[in-house]
Amino acid sequence: MSTTPTLAPSRRPTDGQLALAQAIADGESRTGEDVTRVPAHVYTDPDYFAREKSAIFDRLPQILCPSALLPDPGMAVPHDATGRPLLVTRDAEGKAHVFLNVCRHRGTRLVEGEEVQCTRKLVCPYHAWTYAVDGRLLALPRPDTFPGLDKGEMGLVELPSLESGGLIWFCPSENPDWSDAEAIGADMDAFGAAEHVLFRRKTHTVRGNWKLIMDAFLESYHVTRLHAKTIGPFFKDGVTSGDMIGPHARSAVGRLEEMEGVDLTDMAALRRVVTFAYQMIPGALIIPSPDYINVMTMMPQSHELTLVEDFMLIPEEPATDKARDHWERSWALLDGGVFASEDFRAAELGQQGLSTGAIPELTLGTLEGGIRRYHETVEEALRAAN
Repeated sequence: MSTTPTLAPSRRPTDGQLALAQAIADGESRTGEDVTRVPAHVYTDPDYFAREKSAIFDRLPQILCPSALLPDPGMAVPHDATGRPLLVTRDAEGKAHVFLNVCRHRGTRLVEGEEVQCTRKLVCPYHAWTYAVDGRLLALPRPDTFPGLDKGEMGLVELPSLESGGLIWFCPSENPDWSDAEAIGADMDAFGAAEHVLFRRKTHTVRGNWKLIMDAFLESYHVTRLHAKTIGPFFKDGVTSGDMIGPHARSAVGRLEEMEGVDLTDMAALRRVVTFAYQMIPGALIIPSPDYINVMTMMPQSHELTLVEDFMLIPEEPATDKARDHWERSWALLDGGVFASEDFRAAELGQQGLSTGAIPELTLGTLEGGIRRYHETVEEALRAAN
């Protein structure tokens, strides 16, 4: 988590970001007033997970990937881990789309694999029906055998989507409210996320409930302990503040650097003394380090199995071997050393313990109130779907 060889031009934080940083500077760190509890069954009950899947992951807007995954027009990438065969594209005008990855002819999977493809046309491997990356059906062999077919009505099935602040969102349901996603986008613009480039991406298989993964990013109690040999020494113990952007949690943790005399309205200076984190509903995490950004999307497969795709975004393409080595070390530290070896491992160990039924509930101290608040948000979403 050292500084980058070349720093991007500084930006001004949003009012919300500034307020959280100022609260830390003024010694107004957020703690809960009492011990709270979360029932263990919300991590271990398959029926509870089925309710979450239906009410949250099948209904609410959610982040699919950063814009940097598709930096140029004429790009497409399949995305299957949400449980739907999705296809994310960027058309010739630069607009992002999210389609079902299904040919309108016979329902064949249109694009195979999981890597980004550079192409202006999407050709079905079965009968060569050909689509543009904006979803239009361009051509089909032997059109004379489809009398009366209107190509204009046979484009790919498109799902609601939004690109904001360097993030591509989609929604499984119709007529979503994008206001909270746009507010998150404003914060991401303050980090310059839309101008960042993708350095690495990796999908992790975590044998734990998706909320156990989220829990590690909702409290600061563990930071100097679980991360004692990695990032723990960079942070003060339990010095944190937080608020909400709609259903999404936003938190800030004080780093070891002193804040006195720091211009908190300068984002580059602010990021040296405070690290922000965004804990989204449904499961996604955004962690802007001092000089790069990690975007993690959680895609639960069952109550005890979650796929987590981690994207590392950096301000610019590495221009030298020294710069590339810097980013490789940063990637190894956070993705492998912190997230995989510590946070995700803790989630798996938690799942193993809770699955025994040894404890009926989790006990949360005053530094862990963010977990209780997040679970309350989940419960509100379940009630809203009934």
